[in-house]
Amino acid sequence: MACVLLFTRLLPFSHRLTRTSICLLSLFLSYLCYSTLFPADTIMQKSGDPTPSCQRVLADGAKRRIQKSCVLPLDARPSSVDASRQKTDQRPPLTPHIDTPSPPMGNLKFGNKKLPNAIIVGVKKGGTRAVLEFIRIHPDVRAAGTETHFFDRNYDRGLEWYRGLMPRTLESQITMEKTPSYFVTKETPHRISVMSRDTKLIVVVRDPVTRAISDYTQTLSKTPDLPSFQDLAFRNQSLGIVDTSWNAIRIGLYALHLENWLRFFPLAQIHFVSGERLITDPAGELARVQDFLGLKRIVTDKHFYFNRTKGFPCLKKPESSGSPRCLGKSKGRTHVQIDRDAIEQLRDFYRPYNVKFYEMVGHDFKWE
Repeated sequence: MACVLLFTRLLPFSHRLTRTSICLLSLFLSYLCYSTLFPADTIMQKSGDPTPSCQRVLADGAKRRIQKSCVLPLDARPSSVDASRQKTDQRPPLTPHIDTPSPPMGNLKFGNKKLPNAIIVGVKKGGTRAVLEFIRIHPDVRAAGTETHFFDRNYDRGLEWYRGLMPRTLESQITMEKTPSYFVTKETPHRISVMSRDTKLIVVVRDPVTRAISDYTQTLSKTPDLPSFQDLAFRNQSLGIVDTSWNAIRIGLYALHLENWLRFFPLAQIHFVSGERLITDPAGELARVQDFLGLKRIVTDKHFYFNRTKGFPCLKKPESSGSPRCLGKSKGRTHVQIDRDAIEQLRDFYRPYNVKFYEMVGHDFKWE
């Protein structure tokens, strides 16, 4: 452009070019200079390869175009020796992993899949689903929706498989899951400690007699020809001999199961939720859960109302929803009627185990 302007000033005034002619001429001369300085073979890839010569390679291996055409300055272009070395040392670009259990760090928008910071490990029919549904409305909590059964049934699949079941969370959020059978599975405490000894554990406990009846009621709804509760609970009811091999009875021996957990985790790392108070004072129980997890108390009494039909608290209607959130039909089910003498026999059986459990956790749940 400068050459053209100088040339036009040397001509007599009458022979000066028009502005349009100057522009066209300058474009033409620029093209000639460009072609001379940058031959086509230095900026073209191999025939049939549409990839531009200049690319920025990201940490995760993905390539992103900087611009449609990218030309290196003269002092940055490789020599012929370097160019030949690049051709022989070329490696295929890394393929970015899009949906893996362990996504790359730094995904601030959607977060990463992480192993759980906290696990609700028990107990069955104690109120574990309620605790999970109540705590997950906290903005700093994300939880797996279904029971993973990783540490008791799927351990051989590996931690990366387990991680893949977790929701994506931001760095400030807690990842949780719940599988009630963990508490009574002998191998589970050790396996969780291998994953992380810092894992926080939540156990929802309930009067073991009431829990056993609830367990039986649920099983009976699926298996109508089930033997009676007394036939399953007692080896000899007249002598008061309880059958501890029946799972519904065995789960309620909380002190025995807790001894196994304390071999791998300190008591301060285990929080016990009262299944009874979860019904009468859900906000109070959730306040203690939030404190245990190190969360701000956001879930409060304003989030709950008592559903008289179910006999259970429900979450109030969110602004974005047309109805309140209550647990499913399997929750709050009316229990089958059990003989009063059988209930008293079971209370006598569980009493020493309950007392020992109270002493271990430093709290009296008043199940008498």
